[in-house]
Amino acid sequence: QVQLVESGGGLVQAGGSLRLSCAASGRTFSTYAMGWFRQAPGKEREFVAGISRSGVFTSYADSVKGRFTISRDNAKNTVYLQMNSLKPEDTAVYYCAADRDRGCCSRTEYEYEYWGQGTQVTVSS
Repeated sequence: QVQLVESGGGLVQAGGSLRLSCAASGRTFSTYAMGWFRQAPGKEREFVAGISRSGVFTSYADSVKGRFTISRDNAKNTVYLQMNSLKPEDTAVYYCAADRDRGCCSRTEYEYEYWGQGTQVTVSS
């Protein structure tokens, strides 16, 4: 069992930056591939970024490629999402998720077994 807690969300102006963190409980964090998803009001939850168990491999949605960076620190049981050049369309609740069965980086939310509670990111124009 893994418990995930996101932090770092907030209100930022367009063009600004935020760094989200997701802290995981347990001693098996390094055995999970991790992902970030987001859900905007009235829209379905969508894949943002994924990272392999070791952190060597990453994957990004086209909408965030070149602006967002996913990373992880297995010693700290934490995965990060650095978000730069934020746009109003990035406004959403951001969730981290853990995938036990695949090495990297599913874009399908039902393949992730554990989810955090989400953190709100609001980008003003």
